[in-house]
Formats: sequence, structure tokens, C-alpha cells
Amino acid sequence: MRKTFTPGQKAQIATAVLKGQQSIAQIASENEVHPTQVNQWAKIAKDGLPLLFADKRKNEYKELQDKIEQLYKLIGQRDSELDWLKKKLHLDT
Repeated sequence: MRKTFTPGQKAQIATAVLKGQQSIAQIASENEVHPTQVNQWAKIAKDGLPLLFADKRKNEYKELQDKIEQLYKLIGQRDSELDWLKKKLHLDT
């Protein structure tokens, strides 16, 4: 039977590895997890830590600026298409 772990449990196990007070084998046996899995969770936690301290406001601001820029470009394209259609309709009548 396969044992499932909550994200909180995985984080707790990964934190124990990062503390370094116990060996991976000890942590794995205490939590009934394979040592390879413990290593994977610790690596995920270690890789993800810098993201926790990243300035998310800058990223959100950049995304918003990109979206605004994209929308202005679309508006400009629609305006030029509309002008072209107006000219064509006006010439034909």
C-alpha cells in the first residue's frame, strides 16, 4: 500500500534534511519514506527557496506592462483596419 504525504509533511521532511541534524537515512526511516524520495523533496525545497524571497511585485508589474503593451498594439492594429475599411467603403459608394 502506498503512503501519501501532504505538502506540509513533505516540507517538514525537507526542512529536517536542510537542518542537517540527522542523516537522510534516519529521516527516511522515521517518516517511512525511501531515502531517494527524501532527497528529491529536499532538492525541490532547496531550489524553491530563492523564489520565496524574490520580489514578486516587479514580476507582476512586468507582466502587467507586457499585457498593456500587447493591448495597445492590438488597438492600433484594429484602428488601422477600421480606417482601411472606412476608406474602402467610402470609395465604393
